[in-house]
Amino acid sequence: MTAAHPDEPQRITTEQFLGAEPDSLSTTFGDFEIVDGLVVRAMAQSEAHSLVVRRLAAAIENARDPAGPCLRVGSDVAVRFADTEDAPADQRLNVRYPDIFVRDCEPYDVNTVREHISLVAEIASRATVDADTGVKRQLYARAGIPVYLIVHFDKSWSRIDRIEEYRLDWSGMRYMPHRVHRTALVLDTPVTLAITLDALDNA
Repeated sequence: MTAAHPDEPQRITTEQFLGAEPDSLSTTFGDFEIVDGLVVRAMAQSEAHSLVVRRLAAAIENARDPAGPCLRVGSDVAVRFADTEDAPADQRLNVRYPDIFVRDCEPYDVNTVREHISLVAEIASRATVDADTGVKRQLYARAGIPVYLIVHFDKSWSRIDRIEEYRLDWSGMRYMPHRVHRTALVLDTPVTLAITLDALDNA
């Protein structure tokens, strides 16, 4: 990686990302994602955001059927998406760290894990709401992820207002609204789950 002033844009190639130890990248950049090779530093999240991530991930994990299929629940784990085509080497790489995702139990590989994900959930914040409802919604759909959840807070950013559920339209590789959960999250895939919104965010 080219040395740069902390305030200057920093880029990373696929080779640099794959050749680096994850801890070294975190030490250099903190919490970050990579968009078209550009390192995008993440803002520190609120206590409410962290609480919902933990509780929703735990609820999904506890809802897995012991009889199968085998599912794993990840949080803030690197997922590489399709490279940007016809771009210089340092403007191709796309790596995201979804708040929560559900995948099968094939061995983890950052390059291919997107093909094994059945659900992604993003907990929107002031800093991420535009990306969560815009570019990430398009990115996850193009990757063929069947279910996308967006957790929205109320105006105080302290309590859940609603959870939007989208399902993939395979013919157009785009998400279509499936349901808006206002009092409880009820899922039938990839797990069977029913949990009130109060249980997810009531401290």
